[in-house]
Amino acid sequence: MPKQGVIPDDLTAPFWAAANEHRLVIQHCTSCDRLQHPPADKCAGCSGLEFDWQEMSGRGYIYSYGVVHDGPVRMLQEDQPFNVAIITLDDDPDIQMLSHLPGTPPGEVPVKTSVRVIFEDTANGQKVPEWRVVE
Repeated sequence: MPKQGVIPDDLTAPFWAAANEHRLVIQHCTSCDRLQHPPADKCAGCSGLEFDWQEMSGRGYIYSYGVVHDGPVRMLQEDQPFNVAIITLDDDPDIQMLSHLPGTPPGEVPVKTSVRVIFEDTANGQKVPEWRVVE
């Protein structure tokens, strides 16, 4: 079953448009050269208001994880149990993202292992970044 669809807003539209092109981009403050995720209206570092989007390498590592056995999201209940992992980007260790780790059995998550971004379809056709263990 496809994941629940994401509906981009004005702030996140560049992130989701890049995902549809199989690219991972992160918001970048042009005032202080800081990356931030999730995107925000102002920079958490300097309160700057000018941003661009920088493409990332798509590589990271598993920082930590948990296993969902009884989640409230109806569209995901069929897939329970499933992993929810925290991924730290190689490009910037201050940026972390979540992933279900497709292809990794629940509870068998190799912490500190390298991962690579993949892009999966959702119910409305929007692609979302997920992460897969690098073999």
